Order: sequence, then C-alpha cells, then structure tokens
Amino acid sequence: MADIKAADVQALRKLTGAGILDAKRTLEETGGDAERAAQLLRERGVVSAAKRADRENSEGAIALSMVDRQVGVLVELKCETDFVAKSADFVNTVNEIAAAVAERGEQAVGEYTEMIASLTITLKENISLGRVVRLQAGEGEEVSGYLHVQADRGVNGVLVQLKNGSEELAHDLALHVAFARPSYLAIEDVPAALVAQERETLETMTRNEGKPEAAIEKIVTGRLDGFFKSICLLEQPFVKDEKHRVREVLGQASLVAFAQLVVGE
Repeated sequence: MADIKAADVQALRKLTGAGILDAKRTLEETGGDAERAAQLLRERGVVSAAKRADRENSEGAIALSMVDRQVGVLVELKCETDFVAKSADFVNTVNEIAAAVAERGEQAVGEYTEMIASLTITLKENISLGRVVRLQAGEGEEVSGYLHVQADRGVNGVLVQLKNGSEELAHDLALHVAFARPSYLAIEDVPAALVAQERETLETMTRNEGKPEAAIEKIVTGRLDGFFKSICLLEQPFVKDEKHRVREVLGQASLVAFAQLVVGE
C-alpha cells in the first residue's frame, strides 16, 4: 500500500471538496495517484450530486456583464442557501459565466457544465444554471444594465435595450425596471387570455359592488388600465416622475426590449 501523506490528502480535499476519509481511501486505492483519485471522487461525487438535485434551490446569485453598451448579459446561478450564494467561489463562477456569454454568446454556457458540477461537490448543495439572457444592440441602439447587490451577491439584475436614446435615459429605465418589476413591455404583449380573464374578473367585481349596468363598461375599462399600469413597462408611472408614464418620457427614443432576473422568482 502506498504511503499516503497528510499533505497529499489535504491537497486532494482542496481540489475535490471530499472528506478526509474519502480522500485518504481513494488515494490508497489509486496508489497515491492524485489525478486518478480526483477522477474517482468526481465520478462518485456526481452520484451524490444527483441525489441533491431533488432539493429545492430557490436561492442563488445574478451576474451582469456588459460590453461597450452594445451587449448586455444576465446569468442566474441557483443554490439552496444564501450562505452558499454569497460565497466567493459561487459568485466568481456566475460572474465568469456571464462574461463568457457576453463575449462568445449563449452557447458559452456549455463550457461551464464541469465547473458547475465541481461546485456542486465542493459546496455540497444542489447548484444549477438558471436563466440566461443576452441582449445585443442594433444600429442606433444601446444596452444598459443595473445590478442590485445584497450580501455580496447580485439579487436583482436588469437589462434595457433602447433606440435613439441617451445613456442617462437607458440607465434610468434600468433602475425603473429594477424597482417596478414589469412583466411585459407593452399592452399588446400581454396574452389575450390573461386580458380576457382579468376583464371578466373586473366585470364580476364591479357588478357585485352594485354599480349601474350602464356604467360597468366604463368602470371596467378604467380598472383594466390600472391592471396594465401594474404589469406593462410602457404604461407604468416613471419612478423619477410619477406624473408621467414611461412611454411619455421616452421622447424620440423607443424601448426595444428589457429583461429582469430576480433571485427566487
């Protein structure tokens, strides 16, 4: 049997996240071959990771990466606890993935399958890649981003793609989205079935209030406008000037797209 030194065990533990006994036994099994031992632990660790995959991972971190206001990327990495979510290894990993996607496109996430698997073993939680968003500006457009950081990790990330607008306006719109959390860009983007369901609910509610039948349509229309204001970005009161809606402060600019990722949603 190979003479396994404590330093070798520690080195293998640092590399794989394995326990002392597992590291020592595997080194003995491989005759002190650290590379082969790491591979065996990885293979066995993946089995353990698969068992962890059933555990809820509603925590995590959001990373934002920008390239010359022309490309913006948001990446979500999911885990089980905020303790792991704010750890340096976890945050560095999601930041690295976001930078790669910004540089090489969404296909770059495939390069990090092994890294995420290793993180699952090292941090002993169900860790998985969540949502990935990449916006790229066209002619006359720019992308702006905002990331709200809490406890050393991003928790609320926003991208805004604006045409014929200023850098300041794009930034303000990103801040607005972070605060107001719209679900859709414009009224026409809201699914017809959702609008019909809301209209039906409002009609029933208005009738139950005893409103005159002749006034119901007008009341429902007003209430439906309030519904759109709550979920459509262009219809929301602008956070920096609530007397005007977002569409009114755009001027000659136009909002092409937006995206928002929030941990736990």
